[in-house]
Amino acid sequence: MADVVLNSAVRSNLRTLQSTTELLNQTEERLATGKKVNSALDNPASFFTANALSRRSTDLSSLLDSVSSSVKTLEAADNGIKAITDIVQGLKATARAAMQSPLAVSEKAGVTSGDLGTGATAKNLLGGAVDNPATSGSVSFTFGSATTLTDAADTLSFDIAVDGGATQTITIDQAAVQAVGNGDSTINSATELRTILGNLLGSDVTIGGTGNAVTISSNTAGATSSIAISNYTETDADNDTTDATGLGNASGTGVAAVTTPSVLDGKTLVVKDKNDNNVTVTFGSGTGQISSIEALNKYFEDNDVLLDATFDVNDRTLKLSADNSIANSTPLDIGGSVVGAGKPFELSSFTSPVLDSDAALKRANLADDFNDSMKEIDNLAKDANYNGVNLLMGDDLEVVFNEDGSSKLNVKGVTFDADGVGLAQISEDQFYDSGSIQSVLDRIDAAFQTIEAQSAKFGSQLQIVQTREVFTKDMIGTLDDGAHALTSADTNEEAANLATLQTRQSLIVSSLSISTQQESAVLQLLR
Repeated sequence: MADVVLNSAVRSNLRTLQSTTELLNQTEERLATGKKVNSALDNPASFFTANALSRRSTDLSSLLDSVSSSVKTLEAADNGIKAITDIVQGLKATARAAMQSPLAVSEKAGVTSGDLGTGATAKNLLGGAVDNPATSGSVSFTFGSATTLTDAADTLSFDIAVDGGATQTITIDQAAVQAVGNGDSTINSATELRTILGNLLGSDVTIGGTGNAVTISSNTAGATSSIAISNYTETDADNDTTDATGLGNASGTGVAAVTTPSVLDGKTLVVKDKNDNNVTVTFGSGTGQISSIEALNKYFEDNDVLLDATFDVNDRTLKLSADNSIANSTPLDIGGSVVGAGKPFELSSFTSPVLDSDAALKRANLADDFNDSMKEIDNLAKDANYNGVNLLMGDDLEVVFNEDGSSKLNVKGVTFDADGVGLAQISEDQFYDSGSIQSVLDRIDAAFQTIEAQSAKFGSQLQIVQTREVFTKDMIGTLDDGAHALTSADTNEEAANLATLQTRQSLIVSSLSISTQQESAVLQLLR
């Protein structure tokens, strides 16, 4: 059968119809898939580039779940640290409550000297023991101002007994005053008064003093040496005598001092400081030497000696006791030249402390509360687990941020149970004295520093992971947008193309119909 012969108009319209049909099919496919590039045949460069972007987006999406999980793991660790911090703060409050409660010791360890002798006081530890008297009894007073005896009946008188003997009355009258100085009736100075008294008292006493001071001293030495003045009297016949000599202040008794050098003077005391190093105390009145309880306690404080010194006024003894910081401890033995047979301190060892049962029980209960809270630190550390990873129990966490693993963060886990933060169970006696409690408080403060440092580190790492999480999400969006821009079709544009192509197809069909009307006319003629 011979080929069908089409005229040129029909062939032209037919080719146009075929081309339009292909475009129409392509447009319908784009509308159906939403993509303008469905295979490498459509646009190789766009197709392969879009595939690469999509693959990276998919890889990052799979990593994003891991990053999000890592954020929660770090948040769980941070929650655990906050809870542990609260527990440690409670431990500190318990320790402070123990420190402020009554002392658990009714009597602290101590060592006591023998009698330091007559004259020894808290302000003067150097007072010595009774020995042979060496000085004289005396009475002193201060001359006030001039005194005038205006007539012969005016007198100043007092009673005096020397060395415990008979009392005699001494009278200063106008004649006695006129016999000295410039011969007037006025005692003008302490010098004139000393001369008058010397003239009247005789050889049993010595009148001394300088400036305005006047001293009446016995001429004997020993335990019986004394001066006793009493019954000071002023007689003013015409009520015009002025008196300010100071004789009225001389009434009283001056007994001779009967002490020899102190049993402590020049001696040394060796004690231990808080680090068990020797500290030497030298008693005496010289520079750098100790002569009073106040100075001794200050010396102990300045040299970190954990002892308190007290003086018993009745027994005249010096006692060294453990201070409150070591109230439940027995200090090491004392030494030095004050220790030994026949010396101020016969014994070198401290007595043992004596507990106060009620106060000790209260502090023991606080120690139990402390230990119970300590256990909760261990529980919190164990419970800070997320998805099988516990950064507070030594687990490490690796967070991968990109598809080839070249960007990642290694989070090093820590052991944050009680032992890991530097805390441990305590015994009851560790709450018995302030020094032991202070040691516990020091460990708590160190634990706070450890916790705060790790919290800051985890916080910094959490911020990094959260930042990378946001970045990864944004990057996935960027990659998806890039792939979409390369392959996705514009549905509005494709819909318009479809309508245009459908119209064109209709027009071509009509054109074909017109082109074939010539053959139809010939066929009709043949009929």
